[in-house]
Amino acid sequence: MSDDATRAHAVADAALACPGVAALTGGPYGAVATYLPGGRIEGVALRDTEIEVRLVARYGIPLPEVAARVRAAVGPLAGGRDVAVVIDDLS
Repeated sequence: MSDDATRAHAVADAALACPGVAALTGGPYGAVATYLPGGRIEGVALRDTEIEVRLVARYGIPLPEVAARVRAAVGPLAGGRDVAVVIDDLS
């Protein structure tokens, strides 16, 4: 598995493990994803200077708190990149 594949899987797992995260989402057109041989990881985009995580949050936890938890969980995996968290929907 490549470094990007390993990192994308780790980012997805870390985000999904955060309280208040119901699912990852590719955004309105499904464009936010990491494309890998044989598949893709929806909701995680690895870029040169940023990692974008798009998600569906669970109702009941303040959205800024959900985003902060995801940033904290993904930060150590970001390799010095910024972590952008976008909440697309509530569940």
